[in-house]
Amino acid sequence: RDAVCIFYLVLRALDTVEDDMNLSLETKIPMLHNFHTYLYQPDWRFTESKEKDRQVLEDFPTISLEFRKLPVVCQKVIADICRKMGEGMAKFLEKPVESLLDWDEYCHYVAGLVGIGLSQLFSAAELEDAPGVEDTRVSNSMGLFQQKVNIIRDYLEDQLEGREFWPREVWSKYSKNLSDLAKPENIVPAVQCLNELVTNALQHIPDILLYLSRLRNQSVFNFAAAIQVMAIARLARFYNNPEVFKGVVKIRKGQMVTLMMDATNMQAVRAIMYHYVNE
Repeated sequence: RDAVCIFYLVLRALDTVEDDMNLSLETKIPMLHNFHTYLYQPDWRFTESKEKDRQVLEDFPTISLEFRKLPVVCQKVIADICRKMGEGMAKFLEKPVESLLDWDEYCHYVAGLVGIGLSQLFSAAELEDAPGVEDTRVSNSMGLFQQKVNIIRDYLEDQLEGREFWPREVWSKYSKNLSDLAKPENIVPAVQCLNELVTNALQHIPDILLYLSRLRNQSVFNFAAAIQVMAIARLARFYNNPEVFKGVVKIRKGQMVTLMMDATNMQAVRAIMYHYVNE
């Protein structure tokens, strides 16, 4: 549990650097490349961010101290994932998401690696058998699904911040500029574009079910399943929904609680997935 918590905080700090549009590339890119080394620098902190989550950068010495208290095997997993993710984030700061292959690659760096890292931590803690969770393709799919849902959801926020993560290969079929999809007169092609991306994300469902079916620890299952069933519920809300282009479309808190309480076994998860895929 401690390792997963620290893993999350380290990657939240890294993500805060990537998201900060007030930082120049000259500042941001070296930071992303070197971020994994800051885990071993007791006094490193960053106080120049204006992002809402900047506290994780300002208080990074607290996070890095707890990181260095973890078992060495867990430290290695977290530092390695942090290094790979930072390199990938830096790459896509200078390279737009053009193709669907680019989209998968970007999502791998920022979320697929999270799935892979979590699986390695579960294995290191002997909560799960290594052969069951260290199938990197399937672990990667868990993250890709999450990130695609987030990217679809964050269309307007990213536009306002000057970020673009929807793949040009898809949106260029419907509009000359990605920003034009938010215009009321373009709502029909915008929703068609949205639906194509939602459909693309569904390809990861079989891998998600395979991954979950291999889990043996109930706490690990509940944790992993809750994240995925909430993602499919969000995706169902996005489909054919022009509100995605006006703000953040959310699922109700009560619905979230119900999903978390229900998704405690494979039969229930399959039923939830089936319900929302058909919806």
